[in-house]
Amino acid sequence: MTFKIDIAQLAGLSGQIQKFGQKVQDEVAIAGVAAMATVVYTEVKLNASKNKKSGLLLSAIYRKYSPEKSGDARQTYRVSWNKRRAPHGHLLEFGTSRAPAYPFIRPSLSKLPDAIDAGRTRIAEKLAELGGKS
Repeated sequence: MTFKIDIAQLAGLSGQIQKFGQKVQDEVAIAGVAAMATVVYTEVKLNASKNKKSGLLLSAIYRKYSPEKSGDARQTYRVSWNKRRAPHGHLLEFGTSRAPAYPFIRPSLSKLPDAIDAGRTRIAEKLAELGGKS
């Protein structure tokens, strides 16, 4: 899963963010996207725990900043599972011809509105912190 944040879509916060330099804008965007990814990560872990047999999948789920997929106008966090630690993850997520799917990533998409709210809140907090320092 990839989360992208476009400051133009953050009603009321866009103008405040653009007052700062690029380094600060990136810092604010990373904080917002991290908050969004945390909401989804928590939901993925919850979903995976419902079908826990060995705990391998649950321990393999991660949330990580992805600098190679981030750039000037985009900050990216990945929420997924480590395929080496839990190679069976895709079998649970999508099922097989003989076994039903027990998705743990896809249902977390229902939390996107909550994730966006968390991102907006964190961006506003970060802007308040930075505003107090200037």
